[in-house]
Amino acid sequence: MTQQSLEPRTTAEDAGEGTRVPAGRSWLDRYFHITQRGSSVSREVRGGVTTFMAMAYILLLNPLILSGKDAAGDTLGQNALITATAFAAAFTTLLMGFFGKVPLALAAGLSVSGVLSSQVAPQMTWPQAMGMCVMYGVVIMLLVVTGLRELIMNAIPLALKHAITMGIGLFVALIGFYKAGFVHQGEATPVTLGPTGELAGWPVLLFAVTLLAIFMLQARGIPGAILIGIVGGTVLAVILNAVGAIAPKQWASGAPELHGSAVSMPDFSIFGKVEFGGWGQVGAMTVGMIVFTLVLAGFFDAMATIIGVGTEAKLADAQGRMPGLSKALFIDGAGGAIGGVAGASGQTVFVESATGVGEGARTGLASVVTGLFFAACLFFTPLTAIVPGEVAAAALVVIGAMMMMNARHVDWADRATAIPVFLTVVIMPFTYSITAGVAAGVVSYVAIKIAQGRAREIGAFMWGLTLIFLVYFALNPIESWMGVH
Repeated sequence: MTQQSLEPRTTAEDAGEGTRVPAGRSWLDRYFHITQRGSSVSREVRGGVTTFMAMAYILLLNPLILSGKDAAGDTLGQNALITATAFAAAFTTLLMGFFGKVPLALAAGLSVSGVLSSQVAPQMTWPQAMGMCVMYGVVIMLLVVTGLRELIMNAIPLALKHAITMGIGLFVALIGFYKAGFVHQGEATPVTLGPTGELAGWPVLLFAVTLLAIFMLQARGIPGAILIGIVGGTVLAVILNAVGAIAPKQWASGAPELHGSAVSMPDFSIFGKVEFGGWGQVGAMTVGMIVFTLVLAGFFDAMATIIGVGTEAKLADAQGRMPGLSKALFIDGAGGAIGGVAGASGQTVFVESATGVGEGARTGLASVVTGLFFAACLFFTPLTAIVPGEVAAAALVVIGAMMMMNARHVDWADRATAIPVFLTVVIMPFTYSITAGVAAGVVSYVAIKIAQGRAREIGAFMWGLTLIFLVYFALNPIESWMGVH
């Protein structure tokens, strides 16, 4: 593999200079370079199916996260959200397969969806929120094209990158616990176990059982543990509902029943409903911070995931360089815009792609197979809608736990590292704001470096971020002062 450039190669280059290309290969083999990468069509198909099974849970979780009301009191319909999620995942994954030619699958990023539902939609309409999503996707594409992505990646300390991932993990887990009814807003305390200090109702118990089952499956190293747990929890929910053990009104998202046929036409009612502008009541500063937060939520994980999965597939060298890396990053950025237009939030590369690689996937053909499976799901929305929100919420907590595993990379003995990481991680869920967590981490990191007399270690980009975040925290006092004067 040549190491001269990160840009995608031609067929000869991808095979390796000086490598003899076997004659008589099929066009499929030639296009995806299957033989050159030591794979076969059967292995690629098997890998693509495995990846789909490992990440199909997103069809349930993304609609759950985006089910809230916007500033106008409007909601996005569940069937429309399932269709949007399936369509965006299928389209972007097929793009990655056909043009990126690497075994990477994309779908709605839970961190991006979390920002949209908790920070963006409460301040504006859903079409405007999806417009923000398109904007962040365009920003990432520009960063890739201009090469600024490397500058940004190198400027932010590695510990803070891990902290951002961990904080988002806790944030996503909190959403899962709340959606399931495991935690409630209390009267005497900010949050309580259940509505009165104890769990209430069969649905939340089903959530707990599903959560434990998924963790047990993962501990056994069983592939597709999340999907298996969700399917098992749904089957149990259907049985309990059928025998009348649970009253229909107890289910937060409706009783797990199939109404009519399991097959239906896709609901594209929210497709293309994107608005740019009308943010006067929000303010330019807030809009800028939202876009910045979305970029943070979607960009860093994608870079690490693409290189990590590429390394596992033996496509990357020791420096993390791999053929088509820039194209893969560009498609990932385009996923933000595509997801916004579809109404599904930003699409990003899923780490579950590694499960397909583990089954032998080495080329974009595996991604094509995964994308086709997502496309087929467009016609099974009623079947997908059976899954109770309480069961799907268990997977959110599991994903949060997986993201928290980044804690092993943090040097907790170094205060200059531990304190900013701690503040980043805890402030995200405590304030229900990813932006606030990132801001606290950046400002505290710079402050501690100054206190230690190590200001020279702070790069220009971090100084600029600190200034922006200081204004962010002091925005209300500044506006009040300007109003008085």
